Amino acid sequence: MKLLALIKKEFHRFFHDPRLIVTMLLPGLVIFLLYTVMGEAIHAEPEKDAYKVYVQGEAPLITSMIEMAVGEEGNTVEWLPLEDMDAAKKQVEDGEATAILIFTENFENFLEYGADPDDFVVSVVYDPMDDVGSSFYMLSTALLQQIGMKFTIQAEPLVSEEHIGREIMQQILPFIIVCFVFSACMSVTLESVAGEKERGTLSTILVTSAKRSHIALGKIIPLACISMLGAVSSFLGVVLSMPRLMGVSMGMFGGYRFSAYILLFLLIVSFVPLIVALISTISTAARSVKEASAYTSVLMIFVMVISLVTAFIPVLGDWAVVIPVLNAVIFVQQLLAGTLPVWQSLVSVGMNLLYTAALVFAMTKMLSSEKIMFGK
Repeated sequence: MKLLALIKKEFHRFFHDPRLIVTMLLPGLVIFLLYTVMGEAIHAEPEKDAYKVYVQGEAPLITSMIEMAVGEEGNTVEWLPLEDMDAAKKQVEDGEATAILIFTENFENFLEYGADPDDFVVSVVYDPMDDVGSSFYMLSTALLQQIGMKFTIQAEPLVSEEHIGREIMQQILPFIIVCFVFSACMSVTLESVAGEKERGTLSTILVTSAKRSHIALGKIIPLACISMLGAVSSFLGVVLSMPRLMGVSMGMFGGYRFSAYILLFLLIVSFVPLIVALISTISTAARSVKEASAYTSVLMIFVMVISLVTAFIPVLGDWAVVIPVLNAVIFVQQLLAGTLPVWQSLVSVGMNLLYTAALVFAMTKMLSSEKIMFGK
């Protein structure tokens, strides 16, 4: 009977505490919503591509077959005569052209009986880091392979060490930076209020004449400064070690203007206080450090998933600048790609500061509530 009473007591404690129920169900709900959005974006109707391909040599049969295959996919292709190889490769690298097809001399005779495939070669020059170029390469080579073994296919990808490094950085660094910033903030902020509740020291502060807004700011400002040191240290460690880890040169970091580093600094200055204010607000609402830790763990899952969204949804609208965490991920990604508009960066920083102010206000109201502070 005592065992049944203990079991009943635990079930009663859990099912009569909305906070514990929310903590249990929220991760599944967050994952469902985020994965649903990601799935819809991944499986959305693909955009139609307009291929711009330079051609050297004569192969009307091949080009017409590729054109038909491209048309079946709903895409279009524009054939351009190749006059300057270096200029054409530069356009492919810059994304202004899709690819280059090079046919050997007398390629149109590849169907002759007894022809040697080594005498008839088609080379496909493309940028493997470009989605459109990769799409054309896969489509054209698949078609060429179906024709038979009457000629040789050669792929000539245009890719440099620094190009690969930048692409990898664009995908990895936003996630790493956001996670390190969050971890640095959580390590020093988690028990900022909940811990003082358990120790009883917060009650002493609340009975003084100090304004609740001053108490909130007195928590957030120093914790943000401490967290910023940890975030910057982690960020520098990642930036300096990543090139060696991936086997690329440090020169890739020298291609950014000084203004890019200023914008990145502004992002950290606005993002760290936001995370500190968010965790501090959770700590204020929680009744214990254990409860605050449970809520923050759910929040960390949410932050990690959000920071990975751009790996599946590479292009998001301008609306993303108003979404906390997501705007920071896109900020870093576009900064590394060199395509970050100044207005977007300033709006992201401004929205982070606005959200921080809102959280300070919410924390002030919580500190003024006896029910939240003392359970009355």
